[in-house]
Amino acid sequence: EVQLVESGGALVQAGGSLRLSCAASGFTFRDRIAGWFRQAPGKEREGVSYINTWDGTTEYAESVKGRFTISTDGAKNTVYLHMNSLKPEDTAVYYCAVDQSYIRLWVLHEADYWGQGTQITVSS
Repeated sequence: EVQLVESGGALVQAGGSLRLSCAASGFTFRDRIAGWFRQAPGKEREGVSYINTWDGTTEYAESVKGRFTISTDGAKNTVYLHMNSLKPEDTAVYYCAVDQSYIRLWVLHEADYWGQGTQITVSS
């Protein structure tokens, strides 16, 4: 069965840190684009970060640059989102997604696979 399973969501105070994990089964991340998205209540889904697992290229939304880091562990077939200096405006459901196309994933927000989402709540 092909699936992405996120974990690591939590309630955290502003200024705190979290690490989200996205474990894939039924396929590998190799040579694909893996990304993290988030959606806050009443807002559209937005791209947070992506990584091209072929060449390691990464990109971040302006709102998270310098605070979040995306990484992969090929042996564990897992993508991570390391989040530091969390702010209340980071509160959202975070989703991981994987596609073979940067355009589809990062520009169109479409993907072959999506995770179920994990909630992050940052209290002030």
